[in-house]
Amino acid sequence: MASLRNLAASLNPATSTDDVNRAESREIDASTKWPAIFLLGSAVVWLLIGTVFALISSFKMHSPEFLGDYEWLTFGRMRAAHLNAVVYGWSVNASFAVAFWLMARLSRSVLRHSGLLIVAAAFWNIGVTLGIGGILAGDSTSIEWLEMPLYATPLLFLAYALVGAWAVITFRFGKSQHIYVSQWYILAALFWFPWLYSVAEIMILLTPARGTVQALVNWWFAHNLIGLWFTSIGLGAIYYFLPKVLGKPIHSYYLAALGFWSLAIFYNWTGVSHLIGGPVPVWVQSAGIVASFMMIIPVFVTAINHHMTMLGNFDALKNSPTLRFIVFGAVAYTLTSLQGSLMAVRSWSEVTHFTHYTVAHAHWGMYAFFTMTMFGSIYYIMPRILLQEWPSAKLISLHFWATAFGVTLYVADLSIGGIIQGLLLNTPVLAHKFGLQEGTDPVPFLDTVKAALPYLKWRSYAGILITVGHVAFAINFVWMIVRSVEVTKTKLTLFCTPTDTEVAAR
Repeated sequence: MASLRNLAASLNPATSTDDVNRAESREIDASTKWPAIFLLGSAVVWLLIGTVFALISSFKMHSPEFLGDYEWLTFGRMRAAHLNAVVYGWSVNASFAVAFWLMARLSRSVLRHSGLLIVAAAFWNIGVTLGIGGILAGDSTSIEWLEMPLYATPLLFLAYALVGAWAVITFRFGKSQHIYVSQWYILAALFWFPWLYSVAEIMILLTPARGTVQALVNWWFAHNLIGLWFTSIGLGAIYYFLPKVLGKPIHSYYLAALGFWSLAIFYNWTGVSHLIGGPVPVWVQSAGIVASFMMIIPVFVTAINHHMTMLGNFDALKNSPTLRFIVFGAVAYTLTSLQGSLMAVRSWSEVTHFTHYTVAHAHWGMYAFFTMTMFGSIYYIMPRILLQEWPSAKLISLHFWATAFGVTLYVADLSIGGIIQGLLLNTPVLAHKFGLQEGTDPVPFLDTVKAALPYLKWRSYAGILITVGHVAFAINFVWMIVRSVEVTKTKLTLFCTPTDTEVAAR
């Protein structure tokens, strides 16, 4: 990069710094092009597959006979396949692509040996395919977030090791004089993921721990996978794209540092709060509760930093699809994190545990925050690696409004339904007080199921709306790649076709 800058300056002293920086960015983007396309293309495929699994699972919740004649389409298999498709298929592929693109850009370093990175990405997707195929075949481990059978694990570890190594190498050989906030989050996430995944695999599947320790490890893994891997990648993306699109620096470097380190210190314990009331030592539960409330610190300082950066620039939301998705994700991060702290209150936990309220909370975090942030990142990255704009602004608009309204309806619907379900299940006196039942006797379980049915149907309607957004996004994505290939072929044809002057000279 330094040589490129010196060469440009020597050939044309009038060349501006901005021109040189743009040339550097184009060189970096060109080096990341094919790995990014492979990973993002794989992510889109898994997003659509996971969406189909989600719709089937959702309809089965209120219409159990739907596709009931096929054992590999039972709710238990569909739900697990959906979770793994969107987590390890869509989310991890998107995370890899965004992480190494950001690392290359911020380090001012081209991506070396990108072909081997494509091989690593292929191994990852083969592993995910084997794992989900195993789930559909009945080989699920029945451990939430770790349902994929063990024979898929070696490929996943190999692929991740290669991807992680590439990001570290890119950072190591970077020319930037600064370490940016986004790089903190990305490097930390790349360290945390193998630690979380390997410990969980060993202590739950390979040499299982005994008793309640398994439950502790399971929630430690599942919660930290969201909070230390996906949240770190999501916040790293927001800290890059928010000031980048606005053309201004982040509001406060010190608030960013406080948010990062408080997340790293406190989040590790918060998963225990989901075991409140279970056969777990009270001091462990209390530690989880305290950590959950301490998470208010990184959430608030990050929210202040994002809001103050946006202040005075909200009009930019009209013209930038990246900004719309990123800001939606940033707001969702604040709200779902505060909701998570509230769920650690013992009395509130008694109501919301084992209800659809928890499902709403998970989708608020993994979809409204992380997935929407990844959509915004992709809308920024793809035009830069393909050197062309998105084919259809209308499809982008449809994608945003369908997913934004869809996930909002989904979360609101299941949150309300979950609270009603929890009151009926656990506190018949309160249920009577709120007019949900006539007497104060315990409510039969079947009645609580019937009470939840309307909300489960609205969940399916919200899912259909989200599906419309996903299809619009996929069409635009494929259209853009096809058009890029056609443009490349046209340029090659023009380059290889001799001009009239060349023919006359011959």
